[in-house]
Amino acid sequence: MKKPSKTLPAIAYTIVGHDLAAHLFHVAVTVAAPAEGGQIFALPAWIPGSYMIREFSRNIVRIRAESKGEPVELTKLDKHSWQAAPLADRSAALTVHYEVYAWDLSVRAAHLDQNHGFFNGTSTFLRVLGQEELPHVVDIQRPADEAAAVWRVATSLPELKAKRYGYGTYIASSYDELIDHPVEQGDFALATFKAHGIPHDIVITGRVPNLDLARLSADLKKICETQIAFFEPKTKKAPMDRYVFMTMAVGDGYGGLEHRASTALICNRGDLPTTAAKGKDISDGYLQYLGLCSHEYFHTWNVKRIKPAAFAPYNLQVENYSPLLWLFEGFTSYYDDLMLVRAGIIGEQAYFKLLGKTAGSVLRGAGRTKQSVADSSFDAWGKYYRQDENAPNAIVSYYTKGSLIGLALDLSIRAKTGGEKSLDDVMRALWQRYGRDFYTGGGRGVTPAEAEALFDEISGGRFKPFFDKYIRGTEDLPLAKLLAPFGVKYNDERKSSKPSFDANLGKDGNDCKLSAVHENGAAQQAGLSAGDILIAVDGLRVTATNLDALLSRYAVGETVEVYAFRRDELMRFDLTLQGDRVPGITLTLEAAGKKSAGPLRPSASR
Repeated sequence: MKKPSKTLPAIAYTIVGHDLAAHLFHVAVTVAAPAEGGQIFALPAWIPGSYMIREFSRNIVRIRAESKGEPVELTKLDKHSWQAAPLADRSAALTVHYEVYAWDLSVRAAHLDQNHGFFNGTSTFLRVLGQEELPHVVDIQRPADEAAAVWRVATSLPELKAKRYGYGTYIASSYDELIDHPVEQGDFALATFKAHGIPHDIVITGRVPNLDLARLSADLKKICETQIAFFEPKTKKAPMDRYVFMTMAVGDGYGGLEHRASTALICNRGDLPTTAAKGKDISDGYLQYLGLCSHEYFHTWNVKRIKPAAFAPYNLQVENYSPLLWLFEGFTSYYDDLMLVRAGIIGEQAYFKLLGKTAGSVLRGAGRTKQSVADSSFDAWGKYYRQDENAPNAIVSYYTKGSLIGLALDLSIRAKTGGEKSLDDVMRALWQRYGRDFYTGGGRGVTPAEAEALFDEISGGRFKPFFDKYIRGTEDLPLAKLLAPFGVKYNDERKSSKPSFDANLGKDGNDCKLSAVHENGAAQQAGLSAGDILIAVDGLRVTATNLDALLSRYAVGETVEVYAFRRDELMRFDLTLQGDRVPGITLTLEAAGKKSAGPLRPSASR
């Protein structure tokens, strides 16, 4: 197919929430110069940053095409592609109208009701095959519903004729850019701050009483300025002209998705800071939210511009396999909390608590002994993003173990170079070689071999044995040994005297349900399975909240009689209680290590 010239008119979209109660967006795309043999349109099957085929086309309710007011036949080619019949008048424009059902309250798709409207371009904008490099203009129109009379628009898309936060036309240089700027509509709370001169918007949708936007702005400013200076220590230059944090506050939710100049987040409203708590310590919920913001903001560099070769460019219709997600997601998970320390949001003790929790979560699952993080990365599409009840026994997270690999590599490089070099230098080298000019200079992605070679280059050492053992292999990281020279003591305080089923517990109403059964644990050895609903232990009723209290009257090694429902059949089991195998990892900074606390501070290199 011949690539069109950028002198052709832009691809033009309109989008409007035309039925809020039915959760329907109406979208139209007009092509001024459709392909002579019949223009093909396709909707992406997945969204970058979330590595799972989601089949967004299933939400297209109705679709039709027209030209000069007359219908044009559309033929469906596959599950997400359509071809319009060739037009008799080759100078005529072609318009496709369609409805998108939007009822996915997440950061990955689209959601519309009387309270707000949110969409990602991958869920709503058909791709015009062969014309993706043309400018794309989108007219975001206000819904006619009275509920939307006070709505505003939040997006990092550059305005064409729209005013900031207003309805109207926005522009992207290509389809790839168009789908990398999600849009939020609603009566949202708004604050703006500058980080090294770049405006950053905070948009909070959802009811949040006494929201402390001043504190949130101050904290995010520290985080953003720390990260900008991390990648560009000399110039303090950010890679975008403006950035938007979009948060949907709900009763129970958590998640985030990165974009080139914004992030879409979802959190518990109770996690956001309140003016009623001025001067108080940071809560666990607020710390988790700031960590999420830090994570997604770090992605502005690491994965949105520094990319694995398999993602440059994305193929949005099929899986894009890469063994490097341990670097792109894992290292981002390593730096998200570390940036909170360097920004002065939390202290050493709070950081070590978070680090110990991550180490314990990795050691908890037997899957870490069976799957490497390289394989976990490659298999993200079929395993990590499609986890089942056996996941703890079968897979390892490239997020959590990847973050520990980041720590181990950081400590190793610092030790090899006497503190002159660190993982910071590797990240900056990746940025300078692969990320800084990705969008402006036709950059390319990094290959696994290039990524590995960079560690040798920066450190002057040889890291192949490390990669073989801990990245391509499944050995546990020697964190105690690596941390010791930096004055950090690593302790594993397992509460082996606490009796346990060695299973993950969930709720089914007021009943206690086994959500996962750990390999060779007490529950599995007794014959219990994930999905079983516990009824009684030694004749006493089990509820959603009392199992620990019931077991506290027993000693490790005692056998109890357990009744449980599997589906609708009552079953009996004899279960021998095991000691709690949940790792209790703690890290403490010894007085002698105060001057060399490793990654808590940047390396000497600049």
